[in-house]
Amino acid sequence: MDLSNLKPAAGSVQSDNFRRGRGHGSGNGKTAGKGHKGQKARSGAPRPGFEGGQMPLYRRLPKRGFKCRNSKTIVGINMSALEVFDNDTVVTVDTLIEKGIVKNPRDGVKILGGGELTKKLNVQVNAFSESAKEKIEALGGKAEVI
Repeated sequence: MDLSNLKPAAGSVQSDNFRRGRGHGSGNGKTAGKGHKGQKARSGAPRPGFEGGQMPLYRRLPKRGFKCRNSKTIVGINMSALEVFDNDTVVTVDTLIEKGIVKNPRDGVKILGGGELTKKLNVQVNAFSESAKEKIEALGGKAEVI
């Protein structure tokens, strides 16, 4: 599956290239699918969301809070979760996903110092806490930031 062979679900797309208002034999003549009279039958019908001059819903609702567009969601993992790996294993984000420790790495993975580790590992993730880095290196492993 890649971008070159994506296509919409069967029946979800309908052609919009037929000619409207070209006689009743075409099946879309006379009012050309616009019904009889009224504002929506005219040209220049109002934009979506227009409520006839009433204050529209998107302006009536309060806007609350602040969302920082530069913030990142980092997934934290305790040291004890790394016990599932064998000695001298290279632990990356991909291997954490394979073992089921991380489901969605989001913007990065950080190793935290909670729990104990008894194995020498080469850990390559986005960030480490100070205590986690010390524990990994004390056992002879490597803590590499990618």
